[in-house]
Amino acid sequence: MSNKDKKKMTINEKYLEALKTLDGWVTISEWAQKFADMYPDQLAKAEKQAAGQKNETTGLREIAARISSQTSRNGFGGQVEEDRSERPRRVRFLNEVEAKIQEEREIEEDIEPITRRQKEKTQFDALSVKEKYRITELQDIISQFNKFFGTDFELEHAQALLNRTEPGDHHPDNVQILLRSHNRTKNSNNWQRFSIEEQVEYISSVVNIQKIIAKKMNLDIQDDILDLLLERTRKVFS
Repeated sequence: MSNKDKKKMTINEKYLEALKTLDGWVTISEWAQKFADMYPDQLAKAEKQAAGQKNETTGLREIAARISSQTSRNGFGGQVEEDRSERPRRVRFLNEVEAKIQEEREIEEDIEPITRRQKEKTQFDALSVKEKYRITELQDIISQFNKFFGTDFELEHAQALLNRTEPGDHHPDNVQILLRSHNRTKNSNNWQRFSIEEQVEYISSVVNIQKIIAKKMNLDIQDDILDLLLERTRKVFS
């Protein structure tokens, strides 16, 4: 690319051009460094601006901050994918085809909760009275666990409702109690449902961990409440 063409590019186009030259996932700092190497005039400009600020900073830090801000605001037209599972976050450049696929995936993920709720409601309405009771009772048990033990349990479908190949049903024989973090990891994958023994062991293990930090969390954990809730779980789980 000629210097003349570079001058015609917007600043965001220059940012993307720098990211495009980097392979795979990179940090914002690595992206900023590459940008500074490719566009030394922009680095010099940023250095002058940094020198005039009250807080101690550098041109490279200013560039990184601007890239970070634009990324957070999705200012690159969907051509930057973020990975927030680590710190510092990582990013990578997406070509037009990859950006379109990513956009469609994000739309699907955004509307997924609506689809799931609709399926749950439709299938719950078709259940027998006893089946409705079992699901409602498990939901209440989860609420009590979270209230008295500071847990973060959710009602989870062993065979996921939105699994692409073998979707499960909103039925008491397909639900189990799982921590929110484990549920998010499972996502729309299918797992074999806990046996009642496994379910009780899982819940008890989580509560035992809570006991270790109970004082720090201002929790007054009562074993008799645990026993009562586990007994309720046994009666409706299977």
